Amino acid sequence: MYAPRPGTARERLLAAALDLFAEHGVTGTSLQMIADRLGVTKAAVYHQFQSKDDIVVAVIDPAMDRLGEIAAHAEAQRGPAARREAVLAGVVQLVVDFRKVATTLSFDPVVMRLVRAHPGLRSLQRVRRLLGGTAPDPGSRVRMAVLSGGLIMAGADPAVAGLDDEDFRDHLLAAGRRILKG
Repeated sequence: MYAPRPGTARERLLAAALDLFAEHGVTGTSLQMIADRLGVTKAAVYHQFQSKDDIVVAVIDPAMDRLGEIAAHAEAQRGPAARREAVLAGVVQLVVDFRKVATTLSFDPVVMRLVRAHPGLRSLQRVRRLLGGTAPDPGSRVRMAVLSGGLIMAGADPAVAGLDDEDFRDHLLAAGRRILKG
């Protein structure tokens, strides 16, 4: 017998979609598969979302929205060092909080296309600027690429999946600080 997950219909649909995206990728997951996983009709899925892209955007929206909050909080700090530390701590917490999303969607071409078109991308550019990633020298640009790529990879790496959130966050912060020092 089907036992529904707690939460609203929308939340259950997004959770089922994320599970299926993890199993089959975005391209390999159909709306019918999502409906079947939930034990509902495809029309019920369409009642919540008009397309699979809309579902993917709904899955990534909370993380993308958080980038704006992180940037705003960091911009309110005094001095470049305090802003850099605030944005690093915020981004690390984002990675910790959205581990499953990062693990599932980080390298999916559909997701990459939707992220590039997402309005939250402007917040990502603010975050990079606050971390010092707009400096013209090659060393700064490479450190930023290593930091951003490393944080995403760490969130998706099965080798750290067993770490509790506090340990994971502490180690990510320490690694991020070392990278930013250059």
